Amino acid sequence: MIQVFKDVKIDWLANRRKFITVSVLLMLVGLGSAVFRQWKHPGGSEAFNLGVDFKGGTVVTVKFKQRPSAESIRDALANTGARDAIIQPVTDKPDTVLIKLPLAGTGGESQAQVEAGRARVKIGLNAFGAEGDAYEIIGTDAVGAVAGAQLRNKAIATTLAALVGILMYIAFRFEWTYGAAAVIAVFHDVLVTLGFFSIFQWEISLTVIAALLTLVGFSVNDTIVVFDRIRENRRLHRRDSLYKVTNDSINQTLSRTVITSGLVFLSVLAMVVFGGEVLRGFSLALLIGITFGTYSSVAIASPIMVWWEQRIEAANKAAAVARPLPGTIRSNDSPTRREPVSTRAGKQPRDARRA
Repeated sequence: MIQVFKDVKIDWLANRRKFITVSVLLMLVGLGSAVFRQWKHPGGSEAFNLGVDFKGGTVVTVKFKQRPSAESIRDALANTGARDAIIQPVTDKPDTVLIKLPLAGTGGESQAQVEAGRARVKIGLNAFGAEGDAYEIIGTDAVGAVAGAQLRNKAIATTLAALVGILMYIAFRFEWTYGAAAVIAVFHDVLVTLGFFSIFQWEISLTVIAALLTLVGFSVNDTIVVFDRIRENRRLHRRDSLYKVTNDSINQTLSRTVITSGLVFLSVLAMVVFGGEVLRGFSLALLIGITFGTYSSVAIASPIMVWWEQRIEAANKAAAVARPLPGTIRSNDSPTRREPVSTRAGKQPRDARRA
């Protein structure tokens, strides 16, 4: 393996309180933003800027004779006030696009709302030519709030199922304390990422959920690499404390962590800068998630695992001290005493038998 850093002697666990404090503050800020926005908007829909897939809207299917770029369509619709439009090309039909608009007002997905969305799209697309000459609206559908709630619930259930599967796998391959620490670190990564989306009101769509699931896999993979080295070093250095073994393992895998996470970070950064509006939410979620996923593998998962293992070891020692030794008797609250062997039932002193 390529070694970017050699003979690293950083005491990571010495700063564990500072790391955890920073993480708790970030999660509290994100939670505070969501609670404040929900309190400010009693409907609760403004805690996060949910996209059309979740809160409902109008989907207009348009067929072009010469399809313009997605950016051109988005700019044309923005001139009519539809700044949150999502442009989705149809892969098997190069001349067709889906235009998704959020519902205007609070009237629900009524026919009036659908027609209003269709009219707005038509006004915007007239910049490319008259309807029938440059384009044709071949379908208009409504994505209801019920469907949005189902998508949201399925997204949450999928994420929780992935975390449960990760916990079971790591508990089987390592120990349950390792699995619990890894899942807590993943929760930390997801909550911090969602906190950024609440603070800056970036739109949450299905692609963002896909990014969060990708983040779960990436973060766990990085954590498992550190845990695997900890397990190996505990076998090789049985006399060393878990504190020292963990620090050494993090330092030994630091080069791998920097190379892997650094390359992924640069790739995602390019998506953020050059990916455009379609990939903006997906790439931002990955950028934040990868940054804090790498951080949590070192600063969250490992300290939690060490703390948990030390607690279990201390509890086992206390139980061993409290457990009475074999061959002892205890009467009421009197101290434990051992019965002399010579006076046990069925045996007499040697001198007495001679007499």
